[in-house]
Amino acid sequence: MEKRTEKLSRILNELNIDGLFITDLYNLRYFTGFTGTTGVALATKYGNFFFSDFRYKTQATREVTEMGFEFVEVSRGSLQTVGEYIKKFGLKNVGFEDINVSFSLYQTIKEIFKVELAPVGNKLVMERMVKSNEEIALIKKAVEISDVAFSEALKIIKEGVSEKEVSSYMEYIQRKLGADDRSFTTIFASGYRSAMPHGVASDKKIQKEEFITMDFGAYYEGYVSDITRTVYYGNNITEKHKEIYNMVLEAQLLGINTIKEGIMSDEVDKTVRNFFNEKGYGEYFGHGLGHGIGAEIHELPYLSSASQIELKENMVVTSEPGLYFDGWGGVRIEDDVVVKKDGREVLNKSNKELIILS
Repeated sequence: MEKRTEKLSRILNELNIDGLFITDLYNLRYFTGFTGTTGVALATKYGNFFFSDFRYKTQATREVTEMGFEFVEVSRGSLQTVGEYIKKFGLKNVGFEDINVSFSLYQTIKEIFKVELAPVGNKLVMERMVKSNEEIALIKKAVEISDVAFSEALKIIKEGVSEKEVSSYMEYIQRKLGADDRSFTTIFASGYRSAMPHGVASDKKIQKEEFITMDFGAYYEGYVSDITRTVYYGNNITEKHKEIYNMVLEAQLLGINTIKEGIMSDEVDKTVRNFFNEKGYGEYFGHGLGHGIGAEIHELPYLSSASQIELKENMVVTSEPGLYFDGWGGVRIEDDVVVKKDGREVLNKSNKELIILS
């Protein structure tokens, strides 16, 4: 597979620019290997340079050198130093991450760099879409951690326990199993709150005869997992609860089985959306079918009508349809899926058949 410094060189050639100024922390980690929070990079035709202060000297030197970057120690005026390197190599135009750079920073670097600044849009993010085997192995480990956290959470769900208590326990289990952090704010929504697609854990107490939706993930060595499961808690499940759950499960499996190399990302979403429309429930599915995962919890390609990207082998995407009914509740089921030449590989092993806790 193409080295990441080779990807940067190709971008320089494709955009016909002399240098590339990198500021986004996810792109910095991907291209330079830097795992800290303070630093910027400059990729050029004459070499690749990473700029940070004395706090990261030992760590950053080790990390970025392995990725083909030279560590440059700077004081407070790091941008001035970058500007000096731009002048030293006689760079005429430099790409910048317009999606990440604030207007204030843009004005600053325009004044300091004194070169033509070229917006690069999604160029760097798109280079991250196809994963290496090593990246997929890290995502798999993150998924394994979340699968265990889900099974452990089921053991403590009972009447009167708050959503925050269970979600905190899930996060604790993930950290105990080696996760560096949660991959995003845990969504834990029970009863009427399960109709909220992004219902983060609240003080609400769990009650009987209601759905509980858990959407969470682990951050492991720079890569994420993302899983959603909905369970029923109680002794008197209704036919409507069963019908809605099984319909979402059918849609989720349809989404998974539609994922393959060569299909367009919006086509996967359309297939599931048409299914819900035919069943008369299209209006209750208000978000996209899924999204890419990797260094970030939401990254390209998106499985939605707004994104037309051809799926390729070793992209990792989610399939997470849901139906939501205000005042009643909702169901969402989600797995992480690796695109293969001849289909797909589902990474999550947690049970998806309707789980009834009593």
